[in-house]
Amino acid sequence: MASIARTLHIARPAALRLAPRAAAPAVVTRTPFRTFSTSRMSLLRKYTKDHEWVDLSADHKTAVVGISEYAAEQLGDVVYVELPEASGEWMEQGDTLGAVESVKSASDINAPIRCKITSVNVNLEEKPSIINQVPEDDSAGGGWIAKVEVDEEGAKQLDALMDSEAYKAFTSSE
Repeated sequence: MASIARTLHIARPAALRLAPRAAAPAVVTRTPFRTFSTSRMSLLRKYTKDHEWVDLSADHKTAVVGISEYAAEQLGDVVYVELPEASGEWMEQGDTLGAVESVKSASDINAPIRCKITSVNVNLEEKPSIINQVPEDDSAGGGWIAKVEVDEEGAKQLDALMDSEAYKAFTSSE
């Protein structure tokens, strides 16, 4: 591969000397193209008054749950996270999902909507400080708490929660 690159590097100046010079076009036209983004849009992320967030999938059947950035800042350095169990049972809105302990205090994490735990973020057991770094990140290295299954009732409960702008207004009044 390196030899090809060297050959092209050497051949290019010679080829440019031999090529006839064309006048530069007055107007450069570009072919229109569509850009794609690899970031996910979180149009369905909602917040509770207890500072949990839930990010509902487009099909309204699965979601990711975690604590908000505001909550992580208020807690301080998180030292322990009690994760829920994927028991296969439905949890009602407001039921205790788990807990977060920091150097300042301990807080329960409540189910923001009716849901069933399908998986948990085991990385938080080994490194609970992830919540302080990226509390609202639902990627593999993020601070999310649990992935859940959502039924019709849970999807309806989501409508009553705050969007990001309402949540900002709520936290600024606290």
